[in-house]
Amino acid sequence: MNLKNKKITVIGLGLSGTSSAILANYLGAIVFVSDSGTNALIHKNAFKLMSLHHIASETGLHTEKIYDAELWIISPGLSKNSKIVKKANQKGIKIISEIEFASKYASSPIIAVTGSNGKTTTCNMLNNMLNGSGVKPILSGNLGVPFSKTVLQQLKNPSKNVYFILEVSSFQLEKIEHFKPNYAVFTNISPDHLDRHETMSEYIKMKLRLVKNSSQNDYIIYNQDDTILNQVFIKKNSKKVTYSLEKDSNGYYFKDGYIINEKKKKIIPSDRLSIPGKHNILNFLAAATCSKLIGIKEDRILKTLKNFKGLEHRLEHVLTKNNLTYINDSKSTNIESVICAIESFNSPIILLLGGQNKQSDFRLLLPHIKVNKVKLVITYGESGGHIKTVLGDAVRSEQMEDLNSAVRKAHNLAAAGDIILLSPGCASFDEFENFEHRGRFFKDYVNQINSL
Repeated sequence: MNLKNKKITVIGLGLSGTSSAILANYLGAIVFVSDSGTNALIHKNAFKLMSLHHIASETGLHTEKIYDAELWIISPGLSKNSKIVKKANQKGIKIISEIEFASKYASSPIIAVTGSNGKTTTCNMLNNMLNGSGVKPILSGNLGVPFSKTVLQQLKNPSKNVYFILEVSSFQLEKIEHFKPNYAVFTNISPDHLDRHETMSEYIKMKLRLVKNSSQNDYIIYNQDDTILNQVFIKKNSKKVTYSLEKDSNGYYFKDGYIINEKKKKIIPSDRLSIPGKHNILNFLAAATCSKLIGIKEDRILKTLKNFKGLEHRLEHVLTKNNLTYINDSKSTNIESVICAIESFNSPIILLLGGQNKQSDFRLLLPHIKVNKVKLVITYGESGGHIKTVLGDAVRSEQMEDLNSAVRKAHNLAAAGDIILLSPGCASFDEFENFEHRGRFFKDYVNQINSL
């Protein structure tokens, strides 16, 4: 796509918006950026765009200037149902997402990972497996590094044997047109983001857009244990490779306590894996299956299986003191991830649930709470009352106003041997900027109350 002197509007002055504006500007477009927000970061990014790249922008509102364009690039946070998007559609303005835009200028193979859970961990495992094997992996997408930024770096300083590893959310997939990964990895599909997508069928539809352009030369790598994925990929005309915790697969799978490769050979027992939990075994299987298809040697894959240390805010051990253990799982923003978290431990759990509800059905937790030694649930935040009502008398519960008071309550009620687990099952935006902010707050406060 030749952008020379084309008028482009970028909606959003966050990471993806500023990065796509800089890329479009580099490619010769006349770029205008608009953001209705007014926080310090937005103003900082607006100043940076003008001072370093001479890109004009507006903040605090969207004026009619945004419609003087041939193309819009929108941030993932902007819903297709927003008023300005509908108006742009009426005016015949083409609208694409940031990953769609960046992909047009990406000349290296793309590995795209999506799903309701495990995306970030799987991407990082893939990065570890590919790194040091003659391949140069570049992580980007929904991980905090926009695809536009990494594509621009490659355009300026081309490297050989590059593979882009993208974490892709359902929001990013709403406005794709020709985006086509060479390797599409699906972890699972469970209820999530229903506050945005409204129905489960719409959410599934958005996730499957990842492979809407896939051909017989592309790979679809998916979790064979996921009922939805099994159903939707039956007729897909691509190379389908599966992995599983329960069944023999044509990729890596788990059986009788061992991870087994595509040749039915046992390669490593599960007790040799570096991080606990069945969900992490699934993440390993996904990453290993994809890596093998790329041509990564098994000894490199095994090295990651043995040494990968996990990620911040994902079942992260914070502190063990006075025989109490604190776990930060702030990345847990849906029901499935909460289930995975509580199934990862054998000790009694005090579970912290709450935040901004995403229309999740917390009743789905009940059978797992009963089976997995959850002795107390402490709810908090905007959704605290709702969660407590839903759980009813099935488990002892306490409701607190915010995360601060919830952590204090858990600390005071805990007994020796307990695990205090922050796995909120909700978005963070009622109290915090994002899940990272929430996780850091939790860790800081845990250390504070244990230093007294």
